Parts: sequence; structure tokens; C-alpha cells
Amino acid sequence: MATNTYVALKQTTVGTAVPSITFTGISGAYTDLVIVAQTSVASGSYQNQLQLNGDTTSNYSTTYLSGNGSAAISTRGSNVTQAVLGYDDYNTTAIGQMTIIHIMNYANTTTYKTILARGSNANTGVSATVSLWRATPAAITSVLIKNSGGVNYAVGSTFSLYGIAAEGTTPAIKATGGAI
Repeated sequence: MATNTYVALKQTTVGTAVPSITFTGISGAYTDLVIVAQTSVASGSYQNQLQLNGDTTSNYSTTYLSGNGSAAISTRGSNVTQAVLGYDDYNTTAIGQMTIIHIMNYANTTTYKTILARGSNANTGVSATVSLWRATPAAITSVLIKNSGGVNYAVGSTFSLYGIAAEGTTPAIKATGGAI
């Protein structure tokens, strides 16, 4: 019988509008990471982007597919300073943008990191991206998610980080509340 392999590690709910959030001190006890972001902005258009371990150099590449019901777009960026995570032009004041990010083999110290992301907003479109982080192979210990152009995430936006354990492995149990 399969076991639950998603382990909730951290969650952030935006209380004051901010242009980015960062998860730090990420344990290497899991196989993969998943981040679920439900976001909006007060005004303006934005695109979710990601940087790993504080790397702002040109070590990222992204292949990007999107559609809005009447047009489809495909593009690629190489040697850029962040991974692209979602559809351009999410201009909405309601919490309507959903982005799910998968980071494979994040604790491995011998391989580059692959990032898969899916973004959707019922009002504007959907997207899928695959990115590669080509820095000297290292375990990922921090993840920064930011908006393009410095647009702030609105109050109420949420970001949840999950560790994914391979079937049959048992990472350390993490207390999530209650009384002892």
C-alpha cells in the first residue's frame, strides 16, 4: 500500500504586500521539493520567477509554453538570471493565480537541478515551463520566489513548501501542532 509522501515543511501567507518570499534552511532529507503558490497582485501584471541558493548569475535556462484560449506561445531563454514559473500578464486582484513547482533531486550534490512549473489563472491563461539551474552542483538550501518587475504579492497570497519522500523511505517525522 502506498504511503503519503508529501510532508509539509513550511507555509507563508503574505500579511503585508511584498515583492518576494524566501524559504531558507531547507533540509536535505527528501528526494524532491514541491511548492504550491496561490497568488495575486494589487495592480499591474506579473510573472512568477525563482532563484536557488541566492544565485543571481546567468545559470538558468527556461523553456516556456502558454496559452489563453485564442493564442499559444512558446519561447526559450538561456543564460538568464532566474527560472520563469508561470504565464505572463497575470493581472488580477483576486487570489487567482495557482503555480505548482517541482524541483527534482534538490539535495543531490552531483547534478544540475530541473524545475518543472505549471501556472494557471481562469481569467488569463495557462502555462508550463521546464527550467535548468546549471550552477556548480550543490544541494538546494534556499528558494526565492519573486515577481517580475518588482510588483508586490497581495495580502493573502500563500506559498507552501513540501518535501517529497521516495516510496519506502522514512524521513524524520516533523511535528505540526497539538499538545504533548
